[in-house]
Amino acid sequence: MTQAPSRTALLDDPQLRPFLPLLFIAWSDGDLEPAEFAAFEDHIKEMPWLRPAARIALQAWLDPKQPPSHKEMDTLFETIGKVASNLDVDHQRDLVELGMSFAPMGTPSDDIRRALVQLEEAICGSLGPAEPLLRRVRAGRELGQEVTASGVSVPPPFDVATMRAVLDGDQAKVRDEVRRFLDDPEKRAYGLPVKDYRAKVAGWLEALADAGLGTRAYPGVTSEEKDLNAFVATFETLAMGDLSLLVRFGVQFGLFGGSIFFLGTDAQRREHLARIARLELPGCFAMSEVGHGSDVQSLETEAHWDAATRTFVIHTPSESSRKDWVGGAAQHARMATVFANLTVGSEKQGIHAFLVPIRDAEGELLPNVRAGDSGHKMGLNGVDNGRLWFDHVRVPESAMLGRFARMTEDGRYESPIDNPKRRFFTMLGTLVGGRVSVASASVTAAKVGLAIAVRYATARRQFGSDDGVEMPLLAYPTHQRRLLPKLATTYVLSFAVAGLRRRFASDQRASLEASARGDRTIPDTRETEAFAAALKALASWHGVETVEQCRQACGGQGYLSVNRLPELRADVDVFTTFEGDNTVLLQLVAKSLLAGFKKRFESNALAGVVRQVMSKAHTAVTEKNVIVVRRTDSEHLRDRGFHLAALRYREERLLETVSGRLRKRLAAKKDPQEAMLDVQEHLVALALAHADRIALSWFDEGATSCQDDALRGWLDKLGALHALTLLRRDATFYIQEGYFDSHKESAMREETERLMKELTPAAVALVDAFGIPDATLAAPIAFMDPAHPRWP
Repeated sequence: MTQAPSRTALLDDPQLRPFLPLLFIAWSDGDLEPAEFAAFEDHIKEMPWLRPAARIALQAWLDPKQPPSHKEMDTLFETIGKVASNLDVDHQRDLVELGMSFAPMGTPSDDIRRALVQLEEAICGSLGPAEPLLRRVRAGRELGQEVTASGVSVPPPFDVATMRAVLDGDQAKVRDEVRRFLDDPEKRAYGLPVKDYRAKVAGWLEALADAGLGTRAYPGVTSEEKDLNAFVATFETLAMGDLSLLVRFGVQFGLFGGSIFFLGTDAQRREHLARIARLELPGCFAMSEVGHGSDVQSLETEAHWDAATRTFVIHTPSESSRKDWVGGAAQHARMATVFANLTVGSEKQGIHAFLVPIRDAEGELLPNVRAGDSGHKMGLNGVDNGRLWFDHVRVPESAMLGRFARMTEDGRYESPIDNPKRRFFTMLGTLVGGRVSVASASVTAAKVGLAIAVRYATARRQFGSDDGVEMPLLAYPTHQRRLLPKLATTYVLSFAVAGLRRRFASDQRASLEASARGDRTIPDTRETEAFAAALKALASWHGVETVEQCRQACGGQGYLSVNRLPELRADVDVFTTFEGDNTVLLQLVAKSLLAGFKKRFESNALAGVVRQVMSKAHTAVTEKNVIVVRRTDSEHLRDRGFHLAALRYREERLLETVSGRLRKRLAAKKDPQEAMLDVQEHLVALALAHADRIALSWFDEGATSCQDDALRGWLDKLGALHALTLLRRDATFYIQEGYFDSHKESAMREETERLMKELTPAAVALVDAFGIPDATLAAPIAFMDPAHPRWP
């Protein structure tokens, strides 16, 4: 019930102050009974020294027919906080004594003490200890937050909407459209039977298509977009919701439709893409085989050109050649992009992509096509992953995606790229968007987990001092260490994948513009491909580790499906495998670094790597500075220039040492492949060091360009916590190298502790800036703080 404004206005009356703690505890303890109010009426007559205004205020605050609202209780508590700001609340344990501490100078202390004792006994049944109130006061001091009567409240130390705008970047409108789509309780499901779950996800996908979100995948064909920036941002934001829907969206519009967009001719785009964008032609992407996953160049599926009929014959000759883990193949897809080794006459032309119908309009499998269900999985059971076999299936000449290859009128094979290996990797390079998308989605999954865990850690209390005062979980340094470095890294990677997305979109825009001009020159995108592989590995591992840490940090509540974390953890795990196994990708990144990007970014380009390694004695390693080695002041330890220099030193030093190891083996005439296997773990370490460095570099670009000084200050703290966490993780390397000593490592540890304490009061605001809709976040434990409007 709305109260008269005079009730809160009178809180500043000095005579009322001694009663404030008692008023708060009285209403926190429960509603006042009529008998208690009657007793109060009797006692108030024995307080003739009260001024009329103070008497009216007491009567208003203790009226059982008009209990105070949450807002009024918050105002009451804020007033208590102001009065108590100079008091040692840790030594005030009795309500009467605490109230006496609030009494202004010159007031009749004996009368006030007697009144407080009488009121405590009459109204509160001898409440005695002031712990319910002091607990909240201490909690606020521990977190550096204000705490309200209705719970822990975190007044944002910065404008959350502005931070969200910084994170959303130039795709804010696109992201908001996706958020509106997701902000619906009906788009949340868990615990359903597989059949029902798949049906629900299929319905959501239709709704996405109806909303036109799939058209963004084909700029210049089905949309007015100039590049794929909007599509990748759409995919990234969809990861706030159900990840099975995300995968179905990615398979239909990104992989299946994307294969035609990038590898097809203009005629093939016109024929298929509009229908794919409207979901009138559901499809799938059949590349990996059970016997050949990452080694795409060695796929066994065959495509034979039959010159007499001008058809291709698609065939899986063995069980190991079956197409596996094909999203959509088990139930929904009617056409597949099938990657197969093409043979024309007696010549092998390498891997090519073919459009192969697999089901009719009624969903029945077509002749000579066999499909199976992959079965129940660890996660993503809303996706109908399946297996495909082809028994000499004939498809027309137009089925071969023809951007890089075609059959001439006289039945000869023709390609603008003569070298089959180069042609193959050029084709694969056009599909790098999948890795960009998975990297982006992995960061979003980490954001969801952190939003749940950080909010819960602010509201949930346990243990504390010997006097029984409980503290919020986030007040504990151990809990801060579990979540805040992950939060910092998530911010860093959010800027990093934004930089990657822009670079990818720029490359694709240049390629499309060249194609439109009739320019057959293939743009050099191998550096972007390496960046995408590196960040995909870094981001997907971070997503898995972060969600798992968030689940554990929420204790038993994190194990409940209703709180999203179990399903999120299971769903995100496969991101480390999607679009290439992370360990394999990192070896490709390392080989590209060894080759200095002088040869095509490819898994088997050992000759180019060998030549580059043998011709170069060492890399230019950053010079070590004795003063920098020992410098431990806070300004230096938080300086991003220092962080970037250290990460670059590690990357270049690893490049130098792995080159030396390879050079030694190659000089001894060891087989290049064996030499690579000898240093495999070294290669992975090099690639991760490269990924760490480029991620922080792109974060630096984004943070430095932020125009809001206050926000930039918070971003600097996040960047420093992330970087110092990395440097401490690899402290053994740096100490052995003499880059810094053990004293500096100790100073870094202390600095990370200071940064975590500084970031703790902003933790909720930082996760709120992710802009995850309430209905999408969904977890009840994320809404235990009444400051959030959807608190149950």
